[in-house]
Amino acid sequence: MQNCLSKITLMLFSGLLAAFFLLPVNLNASDSNEAGIKIMQKEVLGSFLAAGNGMTLYAYSRDEKNVSSCIEGCARNWPPYYAGPSLPAEGLEDKDFATITRDDGSKQTTYKGMPLYRFIKDRYPGDVFGNGLGGVWSIVKP
Repeated sequence: MQNCLSKITLMLFSGLLAAFFLLPVNLNASDSNEAGIKIMQKEVLGSFLAAGNGMTLYAYSRDEKNVSSCIEGCARNWPPYYAGPSLPAEGLEDKDFATITRDDGSKQTTYKGMPLYRFIKDRYPGDVFGNGLGGVWSIVKP
């Protein structure tokens, strides 16, 4: 009986341990809104804004000043970016940044009145796969 309990305990522990290590871990940096905004540079594109973790920030041409029109499915693919009350990078002015409250009650950072977004398919810092997409998405130039 003791041997049987030990085996069951070992199997349960092994199963839990395996489940812990096999659970999908999202290492996608785009899911992180590390505080702050910084300036990134790409040879062809020049300077553009990025989250503190290096993920590119985008503007949606269908937005109005201080109003986000990217909701529901759009917001799943283009998550609104919120930097919180952090200081922008050197070369950027505090007065150019503000926070709006979206229709769903969440907060979003704006740059010169334009709401900021990330793109779900950008996987690594500096990716710009959303730039020009649909003719309505663009990187944000400082």
